[in-house]
Amino acid sequence: MRIGIDLGGTKIEIVLLDPEGGIRYRERRPTPQGDYAATLQVLGDLVHAAEGTLGLAGGIPVGIGIPGAVSPLTGRVQNANSVCLIGQDLAGDLTRLLKRPVRLANDADCFALSEATDGAGAGAGIVFGVILGTGVGGGVVVNRQLLAGPNAIAGEWGHNPLPWPLPDELPGPSCYCGQRGCIETFLSGPGLSLACEALTGIRRTPAEITALAAQGDPHAERLLTDYEDRLARALAGVINLLDPHVVVLGGGLSNLQRLYRNVPDLWSRYIFCGHPVTRLVPARFGDSSGVRGAAWLWPG
Repeated sequence: MRIGIDLGGTKIEIVLLDPEGGIRYRERRPTPQGDYAATLQVLGDLVHAAEGTLGLAGGIPVGIGIPGAVSPLTGRVQNANSVCLIGQDLAGDLTRLLKRPVRLANDADCFALSEATDGAGAGAGIVFGVILGTGVGGGVVVNRQLLAGPNAIAGEWGHNPLPWPLPDELPGPSCYCGQRGCIETFLSGPGLSLACEALTGIRRTPAEITALAAQGDPHAERLLTDYEDRLARALAGVINLLDPHVVVLGGGLSNLQRLYRNVPDLWSRYIFCGHPVTRLVPARFGDSSGVRGAAWLWPG
């Protein structure tokens, strides 16, 4: 048995997986806003509730996906959009609270691990997991092992510059990381909305843009065509570097079905081989991948 927790900015979700990956227990609770001590308490309550409901003894391994990373130098949380976590020894505090080891990983890494273990990338040697949502994140899994480097930033493709930029894409939008023209500023949901505002004078959500394109609106169609080409260029850069067998898309924008048809046709222009065979697929487990991947931080 394994316990996985997705510690999000608005909700905390827990699942208990059986050895075959089946979900035996699931619960969600609101995240205490800006209160680290209360967050620890909710995490502890959820773990004990999961074990108690199923009549299990304590000590089941716990993995947690967080909206940030753990500094290899300090062991404390960094780069988290839930600011009350920043600088905290979350793994240590939970180990003491739960009286068992706890493993932490970035939520995009957990997504990639889930899809590589028994999801859309199961059986593939190299899987690149992509989050296309409010931000643009990623994770790399090689032979079912999460790739982790000395800086805890493996897979952070969203904070590289958009490859092969066109003149009207330079210098690119400002990014919160301090740079300009990051992939995230073009391919995130807010990035697509800003592109819509620049083209039409009206800011629309990605869902609204998609609906208008389906109705034949030329501006919406251009926005999605541009988005597909930018995604193809961005992923081609990853493929040229990592040569993954499968690229799995998650996040709200991954629901745009035309991506899986159009982007592989486009990325062939940019990939350094004649006929790339990398597959582009949607996540099998959707919104549940992150919490499942947190559980899979503990291999069998």
